[in-house]
Amino acid sequence: MIKKILFASVIFSILVLGQSSLETQLQSIKKKYNLVGMSVVVVNDTSIIFAEGFGKRDVARDLPMEAGTQYRIASISKMISATALMKLYDEGKFQLDDDISDYLGYSFRNPKYPNQKITFRRLMSHTSSIRDGAKYSTFLSAGYSQSNPPSIRELFLPGGSYYNADIWSSKSPDSHYFQYANANFGVVASLVEILSGKRFDQYCREELFQPLGMKSDFNVAQLEDIDNLAALYRKNGINWVSQADEYKGVKPAERDLSDYTLGDNGFIFGPQGGLRASALDLANFLVLHKNNGQFRGQQILSDSTMQRMHETVWQKNGDNGNNYYGIFNAYALGNSTTENLLEGIPMIGHPGEAYGLISDLYYSKDEGFGIVFLTNGGEWGNGAYSGWYNVEEEVYNACYHDLTNPTNIYQNEKQPVEFKITKIYPNPFNPDTVISFYIHTPSKVRLEIYNLEGKLVKTIKNNYSETGYHSVKFDAAGLASGIYFCHLVTKDFVDSKRIVLLK
Repeated sequence: MIKKILFASVIFSILVLGQSSLETQLQSIKKKYNLVGMSVVVVNDTSIIFAEGFGKRDVARDLPMEAGTQYRIASISKMISATALMKLYDEGKFQLDDDISDYLGYSFRNPKYPNQKITFRRLMSHTSSIRDGAKYSTFLSAGYSQSNPPSIRELFLPGGSYYNADIWSSKSPDSHYFQYANANFGVVASLVEILSGKRFDQYCREELFQPLGMKSDFNVAQLEDIDNLAALYRKNGINWVSQADEYKGVKPAERDLSDYTLGDNGFIFGPQGGLRASALDLANFLVLHKNNGQFRGQQILSDSTMQRMHETVWQKNGDNGNNYYGIFNAYALGNSTTENLLEGIPMIGHPGEAYGLISDLYYSKDEGFGIVFLTNGGEWGNGAYSGWYNVEEEVYNACYHDLTNPTNIYQNEKQPVEFKITKIYPNPFNPDTVISFYIHTPSKVRLEIYNLEGKLVKTIKNNYSETGYHSVKFDAAGLASGIYFCHLVTKDFVDSKRIVLLK
């Protein structure tokens, strides 16, 4: 009996030491800002050291949020779209200061400045003189809904059926004036298609997402698990009302694009904001950038190309651009550098906001960490010290302070948690619950349940698992009420969580 008590004490000690206060802090932030749900992933060096979901991904169906839940991530999509284009740059398909007209096959110019070229560099840095004009949204809707989507020429060229003069700025391309505009990235996606000979969604899937182990997609009909996609919400009175992606577990039909001409309208895949991705997916993408184009030993883009992508193209200096509430003061190619989200710490990345969602992906090359934050709805306000919302400031500060806490076991020992139990829901439970976990690399995995005396009472899983997010149902019908411990065990790693059976 003494041995059993000692064993139980060891388990309890591991749980206490291994548990960061971060989960508690994030739960408090979720409650404070009445978030529907959120996912947070923290990367240290190239390892995921924290990955958790909170709240609901679907309110009506009472489905839990996970670190592996996918969201429509809004403008972080631009950073992915720019990376796709830069992969083609890496292959020598274009130069950054080339005139894009030469690739589109027609003159693509600001009519007010017909002798000034629009370049790849200007497109990706929002200095092209393109604006989101009055007809932009109407054009988008037509592209999303029509079986034969209109060409981007109809939006940008005078005389086009969706053309309005305000799609172009009164500022010239040569003036190097920064104005954040979604419309740049529909052109980026169109150029990816022309240069690669593939549809934009297919190119990104094959050349970025698959090599990075991301389950992301610019085509919602191609998602592996539509049931794991978060609906996006805004509050209306006392009710949360879905704004986007409430598919109720039913995958939409694939669009018939058999007559689509490559390069005609990259907007139809949402390169400016329509990527569906999880926080875990984005953590892999973050590592690619932070590690100068390398991911798990594979050089996906050359280090020189990645460094060029991060070089500041536009810097705020007086009235040379609109810095979007102070968020964009130094913009590169589809990404920006800021010292304002975490005060005084330079970080590279991109934010997003749409349909009730806010999202952030930022990393510090100097300090070696990165943070991904996604939420599908909540009640927040202006930031206390930056152009970001207060909830974004608090999440990033909580993650950073936890990273730099000298008492943290994962800070002291650099213990990775890529093999992690991400959620047990419901908990407490009766008689069954769903145990979710994330596997970083293909491994032999055991999922085991122990009682307080340290006795193995059930093995739920004992087989080989591929990289990714997994869920297993645990039926405790034959067990007595009480506290148990769930262990995720691989050859070199153990993660544990407490579970409570209440009958």
